[in-house]
Amino acid sequence: MGDNVEQGVYPIEEALRIADDLELDLIEISPNAVPPVCRIADYQKFLYQQKKKEKEMKAKATKVVVKEIRFGPQTDDHDYDFKLKHAIGFLQEGAKLKAYVFFKGRSILFKEQGEVLLLRFANDLEEYAKVDQLPQLEGKRMIIQLSPKKKK
Repeated sequence: MGDNVEQGVYPIEEALRIADDLELDLIEISPNAVPPVCRIADYQKFLYQQKKKEKEMKAKATKVVVKEIRFGPQTDDHDYDFKLKHAIGFLQEGAKLKAYVFFKGRSILFKEQGEVLLLRFANDLEEYAKVDQLPQLEGKRMIIQLSPKKKK
């Protein structure tokens, strides 16, 4: 393949001769194919185009943002509502959400309260998010993970 070259199957010596005549390089595109696919082109230009394609692909890739919201086991209603409002904003932006209850000192005795709080939080966000991971105790934290629902 290449500019000013008729497509076909050529022995390697002839392909190299054609590339030399055109003052270009013989670039192996797909070595595992039978026969291997090569292109006659300027190698530096080929590398530049490859990098450009990779950069475009990287720019199109979505980056996952994880926002965290921290509760205490005895979080009051006003604080809860405030954090719920922020959570809705984060989810509408498309960010994932990691909410956790942090137990300090003896407050670890109130694990049930923390779990109830997180389940209530997940229930209140039901129309904005789906639960990735149910409340789970990890050390002094009880964590729940939510991801935004797809927009219709």
